[in-house]
Amino acid sequence: MSACLVEACGLEKRFGTLVALAGVDLEVPAASVLAVVGPNGAGKTTLLRILAGLARPTRGSVRIGPAGGDRLAARGRVGYIGHASFLYPALSARENLLFAARLYGVADPARRARELLAEQELEPVAERPAGSFSRGLAQRLAIARGLVHDPPVVLLDEPFTGLDPGSADRLAERLERLRQGGRALVLVTHDLAQAAALADRTIVLMRGRVAHAGQRADAADLEAAWRAAAGRAALQGGAR
Repeated sequence: MSACLVEACGLEKRFGTLVALAGVDLEVPAASVLAVVGPNGAGKTTLLRILAGLARPTRGSVRIGPAGGDRLAARGRVGYIGHASFLYPALSARENLLFAARLYGVADPARRARELLAEQELEPVAERPAGSFSRGLAQRLAIARGLVHDPPVVLLDEPFTGLDPGSADRLAERLERLRQGGRALVLVTHDLAQAAALADRTIVLMRGRVAHAGQRADAADLEAAWRAAAGRAALQGGAR
């Protein structure tokens, strides 16, 4: 069995009286992709932010990579690609990657920046400030930034948003290479076909709870599981 690189136990997150997560458990082995799907407000982004170390759970625990080490060390094992790009608009694309590479202690920041600029086909705009980029270009640069330190765990929150078809295909291929290279990936997406195509396992979040968990399935089966989970959640809500 592959080593487990992400483990969450009993995760709860409250914002005052609002319950964003209510007892979420999950495991993500190395060389696998877990897709997290669910409606808006289900707790998907909150879950990802807690896994990334950007938010603290109200209750429960998270382990990223081997046991031991402090919170800062765990964050260094994660590549996070979220709604916020974490780009500095006044810096060029190359400077953004150099800054991130130095922040993570990458051995040769200049070489790593060149590799990622080439991989994301950003070389023609490498010296342009990131603040001048279109949504698609900014997303490609954000993806490069999230992978700059070659992390063993990659967390992605709707990473295909704003990408043209060619860039989306390249990202899908890149994610598959990361999986084959032994990484653990957690992908939040609203696209059930995408989840079915990319993930080894899928969970459906409803009202902060895991309403369904299953192995690889086609889009139709995943949609059926989503609808069944939504029906159960609606009945439970009515009962309360």
